[in-house]
Amino acid sequence: MKFLNFAFLLIFFSSVSFADEKTVMENTKKVLSNIESYWEARNSKDWDTVISLSSSHGMLNSNSDGSFHKPLAIQTAEDWEKQTPGAAGTIAVHAAEAHQINDGAIFARYYAEGVVPDGSGGFKPYRTRVTSLWVLEGKEWVAKTMHFSSANYGGVHQTTQADFED
Repeated sequence: MKFLNFAFLLIFFSSVSFADEKTVMENTKKVLSNIESYWEARNSKDWDTVISLSSSHGMLNSNSDGSFHKPLAIQTAEDWEKQTPGAAGTIAVHAAEAHQINDGAIFARYYAEGVVPDGSGGFKPYRTRVTSLWVLEGKEWVAKTMHFSSANYGGVHQTTQADFED
């Protein structure tokens, strides 16, 4: 009987662990999908979708242009339209990964590359590293922070042995 009780407890706790692992995998997969949807929406200037994938309590961002961190801001479609006149450019996501930190937060990082308007009617190449925090608001995973760091490799990178290790 003790063996059956032990076996039952072992199976029960194994299934709880498996369920948690499955939930984490589902959550991180959803965030990775939301990242793709976010950039598809930005590329097509679908500001309503961009807003729906952003925290309704405000975003904390840092741009790749070297400017100061941006203050907490609740984004609107009108703000996006003002800051993106004309064509929006085309950005693709590469090497995205997501890691659940706790029940309500997922850390994601990826590269975003493509072309953006150059201010004179043309386009220029754009390469950046992005780290972001996605939070659970209600039943939806939304972006709370995005930090963009230039990936132009303009002589600032110092190669170390760890760069060549997996």
